[in-house]
Amino acid sequence: MSDPVPSTRTSDADRDRVAQLLQEHFAQGRLDHEEFTERLGLAYKSRTVDELALVTRDLPERDLAEVRGAVPRWEEGAAVPPMTLRDPALMVPWMLYAGVNVLCFVIWLILFLTTEYDYPWFLWVLGPWGIVMGVVTVGVLAGGQGRRDERGDV
Repeated sequence: MSDPVPSTRTSDADRDRVAQLLQEHFAQGRLDHEEFTERLGLAYKSRTVDELALVTRDLPERDLAEVRGAVPRWEEGAAVPPMTLRDPALMVPWMLYAGVNVLCFVIWLILFLTTEYDYPWFLWVLGPWGIVMGVVTVGVLAGGQGRRDERGDV
């Protein structure tokens, strides 16, 4: 693919890549907070490639290539990464499930130890929600595998 013409309109993906680059330079100490905020605002307001290039004109090119290489670009025909349990799309619901169930168990345990109440009601939260979470997880993982198979990836 050739480089875009300077007067070409920029896309949201281009703005996001520049925002990632600015975050990297901010983390490395090349930009202070005020300058980072100002440049980030300019990056998201830019309409053309020229305006977007002005935001990073004085930053090192070497780091630009490293950050661009680290940000995946999903183009037509590109491989879709496999979905894993470490992806936030699955990790966040599982952490929420674990947190709520630990809380329910602790409440039940306090009642069990301090009163004569011994009905394990927390299982009504743990069980059905766990079954739904398991089915959704298997579906998401299988769906991600199916997308990769359709594209011919192994």
